[in-house]
Amino acid sequence: MTPFQNTLYTGDNLYVLYGLNSGLADLIYLDPPFNTKRLYSAPVGSRAAGASFKDMWTWKDVDEYYLGKLAINYPALAHYIAGAGAVHSKAMMAYLTYMAQRIVEMHRVLKASGSLYLHCDPTASHYLKGLLDSVFGRDNFRNEIVWSYQRWTAGKLMFQRMHDIILFYTKSKAESKFNVLMEPYSGKSAHQAKRFTQIVEGKLVQNYTEDNVREKSMRDVWDISILNSQSKERTGYPTQKPLALLHRIVKASSNEGDIVLDPFCGCATTCVAAQQLGRKWIGIDIEKQPVKILIDRLSDDAGMFKDFIATDKLPVRTDIQAIAPDSKSVKERLYREQNGLCNGCGHEFDIWNLEIDHIVPKSKGGGSYYENYQLLCGACNKKKGDRPMEYLRMQIETREKLLKQRIVFGE
Repeated sequence: MTPFQNTLYTGDNLYVLYGLNSGLADLIYLDPPFNTKRLYSAPVGSRAAGASFKDMWTWKDVDEYYLGKLAINYPALAHYIAGAGAVHSKAMMAYLTYMAQRIVEMHRVLKASGSLYLHCDPTASHYLKGLLDSVFGRDNFRNEIVWSYQRWTAGKLMFQRMHDIILFYTKSKAESKFNVLMEPYSGKSAHQAKRFTQIVEGKLVQNYTEDNVREKSMRDVWDISILNSQSKERTGYPTQKPLALLHRIVKASSNEGDIVLDPFCGCATTCVAAQQLGRKWIGIDIEKQPVKILIDRLSDDAGMFKDFIATDKLPVRTDIQAIAPDSKSVKERLYREQNGLCNGCGHEFDIWNLEIDHIVPKSKGGGSYYENYQLLCGACNKKKGDRPMEYLRMQIETREKLLKQRIVFGE
């Protein structure tokens, strides 16, 4: 089996994404937490019993230093996130930073002909659309799909919220893959009248039949029932989506043999839908509960889980050549490219006073390839440790601010 395919990774999806090859996935579907300020738990006795997650965000959930990296590589996106924080809250700013980290990596992992569907609700959909415009480009926005459903709810002083939003983007406008899906017309337009001639009382009479069902290209409003408590699909997972919804997405934007990726796979509905439709898949979830659920669900489909792999080991990219960090040529090349400067503090050093360091730590999915190497002085390397570079840069910025304050106040 090709590396990465039909594999469920347990761990932080950011670090798993770091280890996946560029241009790997044909389709990415994600149903992340929506920042609804709620705590979800599966009921006792269900197949998902023990699964839970909190849908509320603070800077503790995010590598806050990543915002500094965004400011360098995606300045418009960093400004957008900061603006959303001012308009909404710091919790929304933290949530969007968390999502931005992962969407940037998803964009890299997606093929040029690939598509991304981000499932959200009105809590954050408008903020997430701006984020996706910044990463994918607004010209690659395709649809805001409305998933409409009904359920029992208590009365409130507003209209009942009975839909989710699915934001559909492609990586490239020219190369994108899309299979047109059809749906029947409604009401009187559902049948196409077919004309025929017959003799009635010796006269030719034109009559019509409505036996032919008419179809049209599918709309961006999808009426698909949510899973009720008696559904055979139901696992008890708090935010489980129906297979019918995922079947529609997988059919529209992938073909048999393609790779479908779900970085927030939960109870693995995307993986099951992909398997049923002849696609390969990659699932990622921070909880271990989906492993058991996925085996149970796939085993219901004639034992299709026989090629299934579950692991908590981070993947390692195979599309970039691995180079040992102690290679003399690597250090000399980095020294020339960095002009003899430490990539942390920016001070100039002789080559033997600089050390090779992983930009993304190996413990966080960073690989041993040239693009992930840098030179740091001994002090910066020690201060950074096994944390991301954003941590070191923040420490340096804080130190410089303190020094300036001391100079101003004459300390």
